[in-house]
Amino acid sequence: MWTVYAKELLELLRDRKTFVFTVLLPILAMPLIFGSLGYLSSFMFRNAQQAELTYAIFGKQHAPQLAERFAREKSLREVPLAQPEAIKAAIADERIKFALVIPPGFQDALGAHRQASIALHYNNAVALDITSKRVLAVIEQHNGALRAQALASFKLSRDQLDFALDPVRLEVRSTAGKRERIGALVGGFLPYILLMVCLMAAMYPAIDLGAGEKERGTLETLLLAPVPRGALVLAKFLVLFTVGLTSALLMVASMGLLLTLFGGALQGAMQQGVRAIGARDLAMVALMLVPTAAIFASILLALSIYAKSYKEAAGLISPLMMLIIVPIALAMLPGVELNWFWAMVPLTNVSLAMKELVKGTMDYRMFFAILLSTSVIAGVLLAWCRWWFEREQVLFRN
Repeated sequence: MWTVYAKELLELLRDRKTFVFTVLLPILAMPLIFGSLGYLSSFMFRNAQQAELTYAIFGKQHAPQLAERFAREKSLREVPLAQPEAIKAAIADERIKFALVIPPGFQDALGAHRQASIALHYNNAVALDITSKRVLAVIEQHNGALRAQALASFKLSRDQLDFALDPVRLEVRSTAGKRERIGALVGGFLPYILLMVCLMAAMYPAIDLGAGEKERGTLETLLLAPVPRGALVLAKFLVLFTVGLTSALLMVASMGLLLTLFGGALQGAMQQGVRAIGARDLAMVALMLVPTAAIFASILLALSIYAKSYKEAAGLISPLMMLIIVPIALAMLPGVELNWFWAMVPLTNVSLAMKELVKGTMDYRMFFAILLSTSVIAGVLLAWCRWWFEREQVLFRN
């Protein structure tokens, strides 16, 4: 068995495609891609909040103080438009980002202590609505000034004025630590990345070890060797298990190294939260990958053995990737938290356990229960794969 294992592994290591997916992708490409994406998104969000916004305003004579407040904002620049009918075209041509239309009688309504309205025109077909938030911030400042001005006539004390403005003030005191808050953001994507890398790394070798052997005509020769079929399938399984697990572990090690070297470049709570993730937590994440890699290796090998050709194997495995994404993505949905129900759902439990490990809130009873159940599933799938390999109608479908 070990001779077959060494032969298959050596052939895969000689393949450039295997090297790229097993070593280069998890060590360099994936951490750099996601690190760059995180930095770029943070940079773009910060720029969007500070970027200059052009706007048009109609009816300034009805609210001169509000118009002056918008004019004082350094990040806002007024662009004159001839008439309100030109607003839609100006926004479409990106001459302005938004427009305000103040109706007649605005100041009279405020003077009579009645609520007044302003129309905001802008394009809200965006993933992150920054424009309305920045406009609302200016409006809220003006609202605060108007409230204070209106209540000043009642000659209230400071405490009475605070009560009139906000009778109930909410003091938020989170019980979550900085690591837990950062882990809730990062921990949802980490299992998705690791498990998909583990699957993708073993995918191409799996196609080659089963369907590839059939196309090359070497499977019959291998079956004639004085090696039990159970040992053959176990050797091929161990190759896929080694490739998938190695790829995922290399990525864990690479991410741990990047956090150690460049974690100081992060800011504030993000830096403290990331620095709190220790070697033990990463080791437990790696331990959770072991039975998961075995599950992937068993399923991929069984599909590859069943396929008549390399092309058919690729066609069978591609839908498998979409099916596997579903339980992994469930762990990222709001309201899906690790409990005894989700601890019994394959792959979702692994994703949730990794998330809890990153947050530092892992219930270790559930951890060992998930590890045990996942190992049992991996063992059952390996036994099924071995039974599958011994069927002549599967090996020689063509």
